Amino acid sequence: MNRDALWRPSAERIAAARLGSFMAAVNSCWRVGCSDYASLWRWSVAQPEAFWTSIWDECQVIGERGTTVLENGDRMPGARWFPEASVNYAENLLRRCDDSDALVFWGEDKLRRRLSHGELYAQVSRCAQALKTAGVGQGDRVAAYLPNMPEALIAMLAATSLGAVWSSASPDFGVQGVLDRFGQIEPRVLFCVDAYWYNGKPVDCMARNAEIAAQMPSVTHTVVVSYLAESPNVRGVRNGLRYADFVAPFAATQIDFAPLPFDYPLFIMFSSGTTGVPKCIVHCHGGALLQHLKEHQLHGDVRADDRIFYFTTCGWMMWNWLASGLASGATLLLYDGSPFVAGATGRPGTILFDYADVEGMTHFGTSAKFIDAIAKAGLKPRETHRLEALRAMFSTGSPLAPESFDYVYRDIKPDLLLASISGGTDILSCFALGCPILPVYRGELQCRGLGMAVNVFDDDGQPIPAGQGGRGELVCTAAFPAMPVRFWNDPGGAKYHAAYFDRFANVWCHGDFVELTANEGMIIYGRSDAVLNPGGVRIGTAEIYRQVEQMPEVLESLVIGQEWEHDVRVVLFVKLREGMSLDEPLTGRIRQQIRENTTPRHVPAKVLQVVDIPRTKSGKIVELAVRNVVHGRPVKNLEALANPEALEFFRARVELQD
Repeated sequence: MNRDALWRPSAERIAAARLGSFMAAVNSCWRVGCSDYASLWRWSVAQPEAFWTSIWDECQVIGERGTTVLENGDRMPGARWFPEASVNYAENLLRRCDDSDALVFWGEDKLRRRLSHGELYAQVSRCAQALKTAGVGQGDRVAAYLPNMPEALIAMLAATSLGAVWSSASPDFGVQGVLDRFGQIEPRVLFCVDAYWYNGKPVDCMARNAEIAAQMPSVTHTVVVSYLAESPNVRGVRNGLRYADFVAPFAATQIDFAPLPFDYPLFIMFSSGTTGVPKCIVHCHGGALLQHLKEHQLHGDVRADDRIFYFTTCGWMMWNWLASGLASGATLLLYDGSPFVAGATGRPGTILFDYADVEGMTHFGTSAKFIDAIAKAGLKPRETHRLEALRAMFSTGSPLAPESFDYVYRDIKPDLLLASISGGTDILSCFALGCPILPVYRGELQCRGLGMAVNVFDDDGQPIPAGQGGRGELVCTAAFPAMPVRFWNDPGGAKYHAAYFDRFANVWCHGDFVELTANEGMIIYGRSDAVLNPGGVRIGTAEIYRQVEQMPEVLESLVIGQEWEHDVRVVLFVKLREGMSLDEPLTGRIRQQIRENTTPRHVPAKVLQVVDIPRTKSGKIVELAVRNVVHGRPVKNLEALANPEALEFFRARVELQD
């Protein structure tokens, strides 16, 4: 095995891992001899019915499993999991009702709140009664335009306890972005917020709330949650009422959870791309619950009373993923606002590490971009914070550069499971994750997810063996419970099929350009549709970003392939530190850095400076949108962008005319 592991779990940590007890249970129940992660993974994909039955039983799912595990298992789409089951997602998340913390909330440095499991149950009960009185029942949609605050979790659990379908968006979305999403699904009730804090400044939402409610005739109740104001003025909002008034008539009682089929719609998620109106992706109660229990308990080693955090908004799938931590008995640490607020040390970007110390955070989830940003800022949390309880750090959103692995172990904490994870909104979960009993190798995602028949295909649909350096499409060759049930408003499933199954028949093609390593881990080189193809050779964009963003002058970069003289040439855009300009010496050093550490084909034909890099609300850079702008093509769904004005820095660049 490669000796370059950055971290290896101790014998004590391996012995204590939830994964070990699960493996022992599998061996006993199914009379198999799984002895390590690799053998367990192979068994899980070879015997999916036995594996997912074990997940249900070992994670103590509340509900009726039934006797049939899988129908039409050879069909993608078309497979049905646990067709006789009865389950409710919210019931599983509200299994505790004691005085320990269920939710802790920090609204930047302005507001702190906490709710016990018992208090959370009581508040969900009251909200569920209010929703039922408002006419909400099974199959109705309930939408939220809310920050990552307790009321978002309460309303979601209340709606899903009734069998209503939940969907949410962050309040930093503009009006059209919200209408593009919620307008398609026609919610009966809309939750929104009066205002919120961002980077120390209040952001008022009432005008947008009024405009959105006015343009969604399906909404019968617009419920305004108080954040900044004690009693928001809702008179200008159609069908508006305050959250406090909405729940006031109801005392907490035992919740009557609706027993639902395994594949009953739970969440509607939205694709974040900029190529059209967002797709409405429907996920189900049983699939989301089983997959998240597996990922939390086995891959993340989340245990009862752990305190888990993910920096996310309600518009990103990681919010739903975080919420499911309640089903494992964990405390959720919620944060809303800028992650770059100065903490107790006075340095921007430290407030989340303050949060970790104050609340005993055990699992710290963030984006690769945040890790890169605090590394460039020279933060060394290891020297300024205790981080005593912290056992794991999760990173997703984009590939985590090898240098960021070095930074985490050098400057954050050396004894830490660093889990770079990858999947997406499409599956509400992950294809590749961390593993508490495996080493962490520089630049690699540790493993393929249990029960996920993940492979890498070449252009001809042939598997590329691990460890041979071959790169290709990330695929899943067998059905899994967290596949979407369908797309909303997609009669016959044509859009659903086109999204994942057109490339290879009966195989999920995810659209990531990846490699399986000799360690059975994974390296992600970027999105397949953003892969560069100069001279017919495929190059992952992450390979260029890794080199460029090591340079101290460069804050961020974005690379595209420009169509040029019947071929494609590589064009690199760089955002430099304040006050710096791109001159010939710096351009030369950038090209040299790329040439010396990759290949001559990776070296950009053009290197151009921009003021800003456009990104989605969840922080992903949008290479396809920039490529369309450069080629004079329209960019749809601009509301998906956090900073659409940044696209103007790429439009009609004279430097790209020769």
